[in-house]
Amino acid sequence: GFVVTRQVTVADTSPAIAAAVREALNRADLIITTGGLGPTSDDLTRQAIAEMLGKKLCEDSTVLAQIEEHFARRQRSMPASTRVQALVPECAVVLANNHGTAPGLAMEIRQATERTPQWLIMLPGPPRELRPMFDAQVLPLLARQFPEAAQFTAVTLRTTGLGESTIEERITPLLATLVARGLDIGYCAHIGQVDVRLAAHGPGRESVIREAEAVVRRELPGNIFGTGDDTLEAIIVRRLAERKKTLALAESCTGGFIAHKITNVPGASAVLLAGLVTYANTAKEKFAGVRAETLTAHGAVSDATVREMAEGVLRETGADYAIAVTGIAGPSGG
Repeated sequence: GFVVTRQVTVADTSPAIAAAVREALNRADLIITTGGLGPTSDDLTRQAIAEMLGKKLCEDSTVLAQIEEHFARRQRSMPASTRVQALVPECAVVLANNHGTAPGLAMEIRQATERTPQWLIMLPGPPRELRPMFDAQVLPLLARQFPEAAQFTAVTLRTTGLGESTIEERITPLLATLVARGLDIGYCAHIGQVDVRLAAHGPGRESVIREAEAVVRRELPGNIFGTGDDTLEAIIVRRLAERKKTLALAESCTGGFIAHKITNVPGASAVLLAGLVTYANTAKEKFAGVRAETLTAHGAVSDATVREMAEGVLRETGADYAIAVTGIAGPSGG
């Protein structure tokens, strides 16, 4: 629900970090830094910000114990340099890291001005550590300190099969009256999909979002595959599992990447029977049942070949469905 007014990337040097945070404190109520909280020589965020604010760094015994326990649990010796991560600026709130060793830090900043207190939050850089910490600890903190964020509603519809310009042309005229009522529309294109984000602030926002979502779903009935953080592979696994159906793959140019995406989804073992990487023509013949005549007449990158790959992997595995892919991924043409 917050409007992000600025995002900057700076070098891993103390002057650059301090300058960026000092400038942010002159313009924002909430500043979030990511990265630079680890144990190596280029992890300078904690020290740079403490020095800039004139705060002492003190070793937190609870944090140190958590770091020691992290290494003990993995039966690894704790490097001496790791101890620096237990240093906490005075008055900072520690955000526990359940997926690593560097804790997050949150500080209330009270400057000698009439403005309301600001919050400076420092988070570790690795996404697998940052995101759980943000969801479980930062968001509740922000809800307490900035309750106006509750006046915000948003939904993201994930689509495939259409480009973002085409989607915009189809839905924008139909949403004009809702835009006048406060609807904000955003588009984000990824490989193979486009996200449509509908957001609104203030009273009546839920009604605006419901009406907007109904319009988009009505206009793009065959293109919306999920909402929020849904992925196409997760939807495929879920739909097949609900129907008790199975899947097999025959891949060429993707080299097993589709199988990788599918097996990253919890529950994929109930759905995926096999994935064949039939990269060479001989492998397409031997394992996927592609006929030599088809390869000779049409080539490996052809509709005829990929159809026989799909039919062959269905036949060999007994799956209910198959996905096959062939193409030229290299940089030199095709």
